[in-house]
Amino acid sequence: MSRGSDDQPRPGVREVTARLRAMVNPADAAGMARFGIRGKKVLGISIPTLRSLAKEVGRDHRLAMQLWRTGIHEARILAAFIDDPRQVAEGQVDRWVADFDSWDVCDQVCGSLFDGTPFAWTKAVEWAGREEEFVKRAGFALMAYLAVHDKAAPDGAFVRLLPVIRREATDDRTYVKKGVNWALRQIGKRNARLHARALSEARRIAKIDSRTARWIASDAIRELQHPDHLRRLGVDAGG
Repeated sequence: MSRGSDDQPRPGVREVTARLRAMVNPADAAGMARFGIRGKKVLGISIPTLRSLAKEVGRDHRLAMQLWRTGIHEARILAAFIDDPRQVAEGQVDRWVADFDSWDVCDQVCGSLFDGTPFAWTKAVEWAGREEEFVKRAGFALMAYLAVHDKAAPDGAFVRLLPVIRREATDDRTYVKKGVNWALRQIGKRNARLHARALSEARRIAKIDSRTARWIASDAIRELQHPDHLRRLGVDAGG
């Protein structure tokens, strides 16, 4: 057991993984399997439970790296919760994304860690053009999370993502097409100006001769035109 900057004992990787194994819940594991989350090292621990443990453990870059190397599904999500984005190197980002084997690890890591790194914008575009399903998913997950979390980003940064979204809108793999759709919707919900640009882009995507593209477009248009979103953004329903 090491000590943190506040001189308090910090748990080691063995202690944390032991605690994770003690939290195993077969019912949760079965529920996760129904949502496509499977694997030999899936324990069955809910995200709220992992977040609670992360608060208890605190930020610890070294422990995060060790937890990732265990290959345990929940340990990898916990690693993203406790790592410090200021200490994350580009090499770590590239190694971790190559290990993604499920949509929830992908999304939790992107939304809890990667989107806070200096590489987030570059990697979003780079990964969106990759072939591997979960790497490509990560590109669009980053776009979606940046639209929510990066409050200082200018509208132009998101406008430049729209052609990438359109380019990949014919990929019919489940987790890719849902990621493309998610990124488009989140950009459109950021503010009124981006709402108009995303809605226009969705209508362009709808004209692509692809069933997947038409689904992405129609689902995005339906959500972006929902009265709740229009009201929040101050957008005229006829726009």
